[in-house]
Amino acid sequence: MTITKTETKTTNTESSDEDPLRFHQPTINDGAAIYELVQACPPLDLNSNYVYLLLSTHFAQTCIVAYDADQLVGFISAYRHPQKKQTLFIWQVAVHATMRGRGVAQKMLDALLDREGLEDIRFIETTVDPDNSSSRRLFEKLAQRHQAQLTELEFLIAEHFVKPQVEPLLRIGPLTTNLL
Repeated sequence: MTITKTETKTTNTESSDEDPLRFHQPTINDGAAIYELVQACPPLDLNSNYVYLLLSTHFAQTCIVAYDADQLVGFISAYRHPQKKQTLFIWQVAVHATMRGRGVAQKMLDALLDREGLEDIRFIETTVDPDNSSSRRLFEKLAQRHQAQLTELEFLIAEHFVKPQVEPLLRIGPLTTNLL
């Protein structure tokens, strides 16, 4: 499956000669491609296309997309915690199957945390299925690189869901600033 964007408007683009990936805030034009990417990334829960359009507009400053040429290869949805303004909650991390194992998710996290307007973020929170070892490693590495503590707390338990599952909360912090 090729996931492309119909119109290229990039802001906050970061790339280098060694790494052709481009990272930027999503725009409304990325919404459909984000939907298709998440759909191609089980076991991630697929939200409606409308949700990804809202994330690409209302929450663009705290979300990030990764492009390799004109192909969308990565997406992170995140938002500032409403009661903890220095906490960024990472909701979904999606990387296209052809790009896994290349550090794309880590690079997206780094670019997001280095974004203007997010300098005051000191904590990362996320929920990770206990069986999702790659996602857990991603956040363990983030904590190590930022010399921050990773704490696992009970958060969403089986009784909260229609289909029983468990989603513990991972809290990372306090983050050291600008390790990039």
